[in-house]
Amino acid sequence: MKKIAFYGKGGIGKSTTVSNIASALVKLGYRVIQVGCDPKSDSTVNHNNGRRIPTVLDIMRDGDTENIEDIVFHSESGVYCVEAGGPVPGTGCAGRGIIAAFEKLEELEVYEKYQPDFVLYDVLGDVVCGGFAMPIRNGYSDELYIVTSGEMMSLYAASNIVQAVNNQKSKGYAKIKGLIVNKKNIENEDETVRKAAEEMNVPVAFVLPRDGIVQEAEKRHKTVVDAFADSDMAKRYLELAGEIANG
Repeated sequence: MKKIAFYGKGGIGKSTTVSNIASALVKLGYRVIQVGCDPKSDSTVNHNNGRRIPTVLDIMRDGDTENIEDIVFHSESGVYCVEAGGPVPGTGCAGRGIIAAFEKLEELEVYEKYQPDFVLYDVLGDVVCGGFAMPIRNGYSDELYIVTSGEMMSLYAASNIVQAVNNQKSKGYAKIKGLIVNKKNIENEDETVRKAAEEMNVPVAFVLPRDGIVQEAEKRHKTVVDAFADSDMAKRYLELAGEIANG
């Protein structure tokens, strides 16, 4: 089992990227669990026809559960979906909510039951507090990818994440595998990303072109891999999933 965390600035297309990677890994024959670690709880909607599944924290608030099926949902795309969730707005810390959700997944031995080949954590990347750093420490993840573009704010968020990992290397944080560039087609984007990657001392692992078919798939509440399996973009996601699987 390989556990991989994906970070990136909000709005960068991280959840879309992670969902397509998850569907692509399933197409390649792997068993995959995708864990949404954002209080918005929308990481897995494109696996579930736009439906938001109950979150771990919602179930815990409604009365503690010993039933794994209450928090793990097998989607039509073949991906096993979990959403950590967050506190009721204005009542608590979202980072602590992630910690509580992860502890519940451990308590219920979710990974032991489902025996996934890959666990993908989709994590809010603007914040690097203790709770949001949970997926890349304490052995939860083996590897870390950062989704970014050539936009300054997304690269700034990426730099913060790299700094957080580098500052905690001695504590066994996940290994940074590189940047996944989700292109926005802004001016000088390739050069901007290349320079930023050099400054961060992090490789560019993969580049995803900008393609309107991604938005078309999301209108259908599907991943590109599931909605447009023969498209060039689906092939790119399959290529990326293959590199992640073999990396």
